[in-house]
Amino acid sequence: MLTIGQLAAYAGVTIRTVRHYHQVGLLPEPERDRSGYRSYDAAAVVRLIRIRTLAEAGVPLARVQELLDADPATFSAAIGEIDRRLRAEVRELQEHRRRIAQLGSGDTLAVPAEVADYLDRVRSIGAPDELIEGERDAWILIAGRYPDRIPALMADKRAQLEDERTVRFYRLIGDLVRGERDDHERIVREMADLLVELFEEAAAAGQLDQQDEFMDDSAFVRLLDSMADENPPVRRLRELLAERGWAGWTRIERAEG
Repeated sequence: MLTIGQLAAYAGVTIRTVRHYHQVGLLPEPERDRSGYRSYDAAAVVRLIRIRTLAEAGVPLARVQELLDADPATFSAAIGEIDRRLRAEVRELQEHRRRIAQLGSGDTLAVPAEVADYLDRVRSIGAPDELIEGERDAWILIAGRYPDRIPALMADKRAQLEDERTVRFYRLIGDLVRGERDDHERIVREMADLLVELFEEAAAAGQLDQQDEFMDDSAFVRLLDSMADENPPVRRLRELLAERGWAGWTRIERAEG
């Protein structure tokens, strides 16, 4: 016969846990012997192990009692249900591990797969890490606000990367980040010239008229624009675009006046 300490040790729990199971009625409390000690038999160890196993699987203690007293068919069905839930939790944890593993590269965390692929393409054409980080943060916001529009937006962005002028624009950003400050104005002016050319073509094709289909929340547009305006070269670029008759950043339109 076993003491409460031996019972707890054999079942892999603490004495405090055994006493708690006594209190809630899961584990019958044996009679005390003439010395005032409780003694437990093998059946108590088996029951305690079953209680521990069900509890560790996430079964509420209120249901543990029900399962312990169930007939074999009911118990088997319940175990199947628990197994399915645990499998789902395992899959969810594996997905969390996959996402956390992406912290090594950083830019793919919290963005859809299409966006991660796009950022990889932007990096492959020589865009600097500073740009990748800024784009990543913007796309995190966009994916949160417009998750259903990401596939179409990404298709458009991938198509833009087929244009050598867009590639040139991203490379100029790299020159801006890596170059001497005295050369910033020349680089920003070349960037403005490229954007104006692209904007004019988009306007002529009617593409700018479709912007509201993708970004119809003006407050959200201002939020995205505020992220860009934190960068001094971007503020200067927007000034140059305004001089050339264009306004906006996230949503492009002809300037008034």
